[in-house]
Amino acid sequence: MNCNLEQFASDNNSGICPEALEYMIKANLGSAPAYGNDEWTSLATDYFRKLFEIDCEVFFVFNGTAANSLSLAALCQSYHSVICHENAHIETDECGAPEFASNGSKLLLAKGENGKLSAEAIEAIVNKRADIHYPKPKVISLTQATELGTLYSIDELVAIKSVAQKYNLKIHMDGARFANAVVAMNKSPAEISWKSGVDVLCFCGTKNGMALGEAIIFFNKALAEDFAYRCKQAGQLASKMRFISAPWLGLLETGAWFKNARHANQCAEYLENQLLKIEGVEMMFTREANGVFVKLPEEVITSLRAKNWQFYTFIGVGGVRFMCSWNTTQARMDELVDDIKEAIA
Repeated sequence: MNCNLEQFASDNNSGICPEALEYMIKANLGSAPAYGNDEWTSLATDYFRKLFEIDCEVFFVFNGTAANSLSLAALCQSYHSVICHENAHIETDECGAPEFASNGSKLLLAKGENGKLSAEAIEAIVNKRADIHYPKPKVISLTQATELGTLYSIDELVAIKSVAQKYNLKIHMDGARFANAVVAMNKSPAEISWKSGVDVLCFCGTKNGMALGEAIIFFNKALAEDFAYRCKQAGQLASKMRFISAPWLGLLETGAWFKNARHANQCAEYLENQLLKIEGVEMMFTREANGVFVKLPEEVITSLRAKNWQFYTFIGVGGVRFMCSWNTTQARMDELVDDIKEAIA
């Protein structure tokens, strides 16, 4: 078995894209000041300000769990709560890290079609209880694109912003696939973040072609007070920070962040179209970014696993997620489709 064959379990499976790797190699020449006091970190930070058209505070950490957990902790006290979707990554896949980092801020879960919170659902949770015995709602956490591969429209974001302003809530955005959302919506990063009410964004580099590294972007700079100390205490201050920030600069300066996301989205569109041609295959959710969610008979899932295909089935019986990446190839997608056809036949 070739262990290096492309898989569709996650966009974390892919390697480092050429642009990120090139800049990392450049950063490896000679020495540089440690702990983020290097030129690469300064340049990458300034580029984020240019990209988002605003003077913002930027911090680099190793992974998405740390980015989400530490940024939420900065927005909450331990007696506060965070409103999120029941399928949100902070609820289902971060091992209680948001609660741990915040010393106990409670996650309040809401249902919502297609993995999205609605303004009405948020307001209902806020108004459920207001007594001192209940953790006070303080933050709304959104995921863009969502865990189900769908997207919050600007109208939806603005409606949520209105509720946040009404009840003095902050808005956190888990941008694990934020680049894919920017491409799919054909909007600027600013339009679907701070201009739509987001206070802090966790922008993922790992799923976009980097080896590791997330950017935490505080559009509301006042909320970033002492955040560097929080990162240090949590073991997220990289001593050789340039090896996170330089690849980020590689993605940003060359436009690879956009190109990579566009390729992943286009591959998912192709895969969806090929799967829809197969009788017995049913889409679970509207494909809007780089994830394809499909319902397959159990015997087909078993057959694919026997052929060493890797994928996740965390969304109910028969639900399969296929995730495309910056380096997904048509040839490998065709192999997957052929094996599904054979299993169904």
